[in-house]
Amino acid sequence: MLALPVPRLSVSILGLYLAQAVPLYMVAAALPPILRQKGIGLDVIGGMGLLLAPWVLKALWAPYVDRLCHHSRVGLKAVVALCLSVTLVGILALSTLDPVRDAAIFFPILMAMSLSSATQDVASDGWAVEHLAPDRQAGGNALQGAAVATGVLVGGSGTLVLHDLIGWDAALRVMAALTCLVVLPFFLQPVDLGRRPLPRDRGRPALRRFFAVPGAMAMLAFALLFRLPEGLVKALEQPFLVDQGLTLTQVGAISGGSAAAVGLFGAFAGAAMIRAWGLLPFLILLICGRTLAFAAFYAVAVSGAGLWGLAALSVFDTFLRYIEITGLYTAFMRFASLRQAATDFTLLTSATLVMYMAGGLLAGMLAETLGYGPVFLTAAVLSGTVGWLALTLLPRQVRHLPPLDTTEAAT
Repeated sequence: MLALPVPRLSVSILGLYLAQAVPLYMVAAALPPILRQKGIGLDVIGGMGLLLAPWVLKALWAPYVDRLCHHSRVGLKAVVALCLSVTLVGILALSTLDPVRDAAIFFPILMAMSLSSATQDVASDGWAVEHLAPDRQAGGNALQGAAVATGVLVGGSGTLVLHDLIGWDAALRVMAALTCLVVLPFFLQPVDLGRRPLPRDRGRPALRRFFAVPGAMAMLAFALLFRLPEGLVKALEQPFLVDQGLTLTQVGAISGGSAAAVGLFGAFAGAAMIRAWGLLPFLILLICGRTLAFAAFYAVAVSGAGLWGLAALSVFDTFLRYIEITGLYTAFMRFASLRQAATDFTLLTSATLVMYMAGGLLAGMLAETLGYGPVFLTAAVLSGTVGWLALTLLPRQVRHLPPLDTTEAAT
C-alpha cells in the first residue's frame, strides 16, 4: 500500500509545488505554441531553453538558501514569499506586453522569473526532504509529481485555452491569482510541524560536503546522463503538434488533458511500482518505455498520424515523464543528507537539467535544418544507450533501496 504524508503536510506539499508549477508551465508549455502560431521560428523557440539556466545553476547558491531557510531572523517562509513575489510581479508585467512586439523586454523578465522560481525550488525541496520520513518519501514525491501535472494542466493548457477565450493579458492575470491562492496552505502551516529530527552538528551547508559522501560522483554522473535524450523531444513536442495542423486549444487539450488523465495517475503509479519492485527494475522499465515513445515520435514525423494517434502518443509520453519524476526524486532524497538537505537534493536535480537544457537548445537548431524526424530518431537511440550506461553508475546504496520503514537518509 502506498504511504502518503499526513493530510495537512500533503496539502502543503501540493500547494507549495503547485505555486511553482503554474507560472513555470505557463512559460514552458503555453508560450512556445503561442509564439509558433504567431510565426516565430523553431530556432528562437528552442533558444528559450536558456531560461532553464537558473534551474541548472541553482546548486551554486543552494548552500546560501539552505543557510537562510534555517536562519532565525529570515526563515523558510520569508525566502519562499520573496521568490514568489518576484514571480508574480513578472507575470503581471508580462500581461502588459505583446509576446512578439516586445520580445526584447520579454526575455529579461522571463529570466528573472526563472531565477526566482529556481531559488524557491531550492527552499521547497529542502523543506520536503526534512519533512518526509523514509517510508513517506515515494508518496511525497508522488504528490510533487501530481502538483507538476496539475501545473501543466492549469498553467500550460489553461493559459492556452484562456488565451483563445479572453486574450493574453487577462489569461496571465488569472494565472497570477491562482498562484496566490494555491500556496496559502503552506503559509498557514507552522514550518516545524512534522519536521524530522535534524542533526545537531549540521555545520555550514556547502557543495564540497556533498562530494565527501561515498558514491557522490557516481550519483552525480547518473543524474547528468539519465535525462540526456528527453530535451531533444520535449523542446519540440508542442511546436510539432502545431505543425501537424492542431489548433492551440487542441494542443492544450492533448498536453494538459494527458497530464490530468495520466500524469496524476503516473506519479502515484511510479511510487507504487518502486515500493513493490524496487528502484532498479523500475528504471529499466522506464528506459524501455521512453525509447519506444521516442521511436514512435520519429514514425509519426515520417509517416504522419491522425489526431487520436497524436493524442495517444502524448498520453503515453506524459505517463512516462511523471513516473520518472517520482523515481528520480525518491533516489535523490535517499542520497541527500539531513545536514544540508536543500543543497544535496538541489545539486542532483540541477544535474538532471544540464543535458536536458543542452538537448532543448540543440533540438530547435537541428529541427529547423533537418526536420523533426532525425531529431526524434537520435533521441530514441540515445534513450537506450545512455540510459543503460546511467544505470551502471547508480550507487549501490540507492539502486538497492533498503526497507522504507527502517532507514533514515544519509547523515
